[in-house]
Amino acid sequence: MEAVVESHCFSRIWNCMTSSNSATSSSWNGVCRRRAGSLGRLKLGTKVRVPRCRIRAVSSEVKRDDDGDGWIVENAEMVRSFPLFVGGASFAAVLLNRAFSGIASIADASSAQSRADVLALALSASVVLTGLVWKSIQSRPQFPVALYGVECMRVASSLPTEVVREVTWAWESLENATRTRSMIVVYRNRCILQAGLAAEREDQGGPEFVDASRVLQGSLYKTLKESKKQSYLANLALYPDRFELPFLPPNTQALILQPLGEDGVLILGSDTLRGFGPNDQRWIVAIGEKLDSALADTV
Repeated sequence: MEAVVESHCFSRIWNCMTSSNSATSSSWNGVCRRRAGSLGRLKLGTKVRVPRCRIRAVSSEVKRDDDGDGWIVENAEMVRSFPLFVGGASFAAVLLNRAFSGIASIADASSAQSRADVLALALSASVVLTGLVWKSIQSRPQFPVALYGVECMRVASSLPTEVVREVTWAWESLENATRTRSMIVVYRNRCILQAGLAAEREDQGGPEFVDASRVLQGSLYKTLKESKKQSYLANLALYPDRFELPFLPPNTQALILQPLGEDGVLILGSDTLRGFGPNDQRWIVAIGEKLDSALADTV
């Protein structure tokens, strides 16, 4: 498709292609730099061919693709009905084969053909019953809830400007593109960032403080450190260890714990059950690696 390079969109595309914060992977950065060289020679008003995926990349609106894992989820109703069609067609095929095969229905009931037909009918019935079960199961849509908490934005002092910009960018990106409503970054026994909604203090009001040492000594972080993999608690209310995080709103619905190297953790709270989809989880892994790289040499 063709697009006219205007002054405002030119600057947005240029910033996206040259800024390190506009991509979360080295491969995307490489594409951005290669595009930046040719884009810098364009004049305002020039018509250029821009791939559609690149236009999406610089769009201010983030299109989420987390409500499904692909074609199967997008066509869930048809997939649930598929066993009914297969089982019904198999049942009809067996009966037609029996009717036109010339074998008597009762006289040859003990023949090999009859036994095969009975087995095929049983399998067809099983497939039909599976389809009926699938049709009866309907997943309940999950809606966000109002979290009980107060707004909070705390950044550790004495951090370089680049690091402050990095963690702030991570928070704003996750807040706008996912169901993240609380974000805490703990690194090397320090709370680097506490943003979003936080539990309210009972004594003096205001947001609850994060005890970094308590977080790093809790069973949630110990399990995370042993596995060295992201931990996703899709329904936080089912986990008794949630009380190790008293700074989160008490009715936080879902939680992600993302390790930051060997000495830190990224904590993300959501206002929706199963609020983080597969794409969100992969993106959070990339952001965790980016934050670990930014914090490793400065904290």
